[in-house]
Amino acid sequence: MKSKNLSEKILRSIKSKGFKVIELDPVIETKYILQRSGENFKKFLFSFYDLNGKELCLRPDLTVSSVLRFIQNKANKKEKVCYSGEAFRKTYQKKDSFIKNQIGFEILGSNNRQKDDKAIIDTSLNILRNSPFKKSVLKIGNVELFNLLIEKLDIPTRWRNRLKRHYWNESYFNELLKRLETNSDIDPVFVEIDKSRFLKMRKDNQNKMVAKRSYKEILDRFDMKIKDPRKTPTGKSNSKIIKEFLRIKCPLEKAPKVLNAFFKKNKINIIVGKGFFPLKKNNNKNLKVEFTASNGRDVEFYSSMIFSVEVKKGSKFQNFISGGRYDQLTTNLGFKETPAVGAAVNMNVYE
Repeated sequence: MKSKNLSEKILRSIKSKGFKVIELDPVIETKYILQRSGENFKKFLFSFYDLNGKELCLRPDLTVSSVLRFIQNKANKKEKVCYSGEAFRKTYQKKDSFIKNQIGFEILGSNNRQKDDKAIIDTSLNILRNSPFKKSVLKIGNVELFNLLIEKLDIPTRWRNRLKRHYWNESYFNELLKRLETNSDIDPVFVEIDKSRFLKMRKDNQNKMVAKRSYKEILDRFDMKIKDPRKTPTGKSNSKIIKEFLRIKCPLEKAPKVLNAFFKKNKINIIVGKGFFPLKKNNNKNLKVEFTASNGRDVEFYSSMIFSVEVKKGSKFQNFISGGRYDQLTTNLGFKETPAVGAAVNMNVYE
């Protein structure tokens, strides 16, 4: 009952900001999750087949369910929606629950990005003000800044694509940086195997299909990879720049100055204005607001602004609200790009 009352209180707070309550389907097609997160994510899903052989799963995330609803309803105008429910994800940690109680709120289909980003932050802070938590930290980052940095570095295209693609997998990303530093790339044995396949495929029918791609598409891609250099003389210095960027952490009001000084020092032509940050002023003396360059690296669908609200519970800080902009989530699901920004409230923090 306590949890239900809390949910209703938070939903009322969100509705007061102009969001409409919707219901989400607890079951979605597995293919959408795998398109977004890859086959390896399947181990976290509660999946099954319907009578027609279609693979379904319990929703592991409410955001994906909401975006799919928006697309499948063919909505062609801005929507401000909110919802509550359970997300189901297998866990391999004894302390973690496989059921996550969440409340989410989103703005979909609107091109007014700065205004909408600010609205999501403001709604999150309104929830925080009405919560029992006294000490809190708002961390704001921006994935777009990382992508801009990578595009400006003097490294081969293959390395740019690789670093951006694996930014979300911190352990593998760090391994890539080590390889960049030492100029070590793919095992030469695998390179020779690929070349052998390449030569064999060139002699075959170019219209043949493999995993929904024609031989011609595969060969064109492979040819581009061969022409792109595997090694770079600036690998070590560029790795150092990336690591230094990801360590940047400062009060939000100082972020433009700190970032511009960093880019200037490293002779990188990027100028950071206040438009990268949706919060202009903090009136809550119990809320610490900071820019953290590496914030939110555990959720892979964010495309620019990203934030998290952590609250002090006992002697530790725990995640309470997290969100950001995910315009490219719809393309990851196999549809055209749609502007989208939102956040989720972690109700488990009340337990």
